[in-house]
Amino acid sequence: MTEQPRLKRSLGLPQMVLYGLGTTIGAGIYALIGELAGISGYMAPAAFLLALMMAGVSALSFAELSSRYPQAAGASLYIQQSFGSKKLALLVGLLVALAGIVSSAALVNAFTGYLSQFIALERFTVILIITLSIGVLAAWGIAESVFIAALITLIEIGGLLFVIYHSAPVFLQLPERFNEFIPGFELNNWHVIYSGALLAFYAFIGFEDMVDVAEEIKDVRTTLPFAIIITLFITTALYMAIMMAAVLAIPPAQLAQEKAPLVSLYQYFSHDDSALIGVIGMVAIINGALIQSIMASRVLYGLSFRGHLHQSLSRVHHFTRTPVIATFIVTTSIFSFALWGQLSALAEITSIIMLLIFSLVNLSLWRIKQREASLPEGVFSVPRWSPLIGFLVSAGFVLSQLFNTLW
Repeated sequence: MTEQPRLKRSLGLPQMVLYGLGTTIGAGIYALIGELAGISGYMAPAAFLLALMMAGVSALSFAELSSRYPQAAGASLYIQQSFGSKKLALLVGLLVALAGIVSSAALVNAFTGYLSQFIALERFTVILIITLSIGVLAAWGIAESVFIAALITLIEIGGLLFVIYHSAPVFLQLPERFNEFIPGFELNNWHVIYSGALLAFYAFIGFEDMVDVAEEIKDVRTTLPFAIIITLFITTALYMAIMMAAVLAIPPAQLAQEKAPLVSLYQYFSHDDSALIGVIGMVAIINGALIQSIMASRVLYGLSFRGHLHQSLSRVHHFTRTPVIATFIVTTSIFSFALWGQLSALAEITSIIMLLIFSLVNLSLWRIKQREASLPEGVFSVPRWSPLIGFLVSAGFVLSQLFNTLW
């Protein structure tokens, strides 16, 4: 009997950092900067910092759990290890896959806004072509698809640094305008910061995707935790620089009306043709969608491999060494969601789903650390209180959002 092909370990630390940056940066800055300015105004940088704190404690929990259990379908596996419930593990795994699908659909919608700056095409046609392209790339092979994603990530980071370079003079205004960015004690300021943080949280989503390709990483117990932390650090530095430049230069209400906000920001400073930034924005957004689709397909693969879903979803093609059936299902689902929703709605849905998952993952790590007397050798570790804070923060935001929705 021929042995079933397995996933191939071919990813190192640089590739994993670029993998993480590709999904966070493309999703966050190129797509949501205008939306966030419309919600939080001059409090947008504060909203980013709050979102960072929300995401940061959870990122540390994922870093330790990925070192303890370096397998695909990470969040689902972590919860099963903690709670011993296959049904809960299946539910969480499906929610993670759904979040990746919805996130990718949100980015496909964002792509149409940038493309409209160059060419007028029917929305249906654009969505169909883009989702098919994503599906083909995701099924091609993990080394090949991550290589393309990494190359695009370098291009998009270059685009952001280019905008930051041209916007450098505006930071001279910061000392005299600093008070505009301080929340103060007004209740309304904190409300817009909270509302913006829920949306900005979406911009940090990406580190949890990294754990789902654990079976394709070399020296995974060491590589993956450090890749998660480095990704979050670089992402935060770029986000804060771009967001500060944007609200210093362009009134938030005007920025919120822009279909391609980074293009407008570049034009404001350089007065040059913005075509290059627009193209970089488009490929950055598609890069994020590609990585989200890879993640979702690997989650379905992991669930199937452990017997939670039909065995066909864990079938790996002998040539591409990728789960082609799972990739097909993810691609068709992205197409359906992209046709249905708008960017901000899809982003908020993704944020709520991920906050719920983060709550359970943080609680899982806290339970595991409570019952284990010693740490396994070679495992990355965080303080015992860290996942507890992550659980309280994530669960608090979920409950608050549900309260606002219902009442």
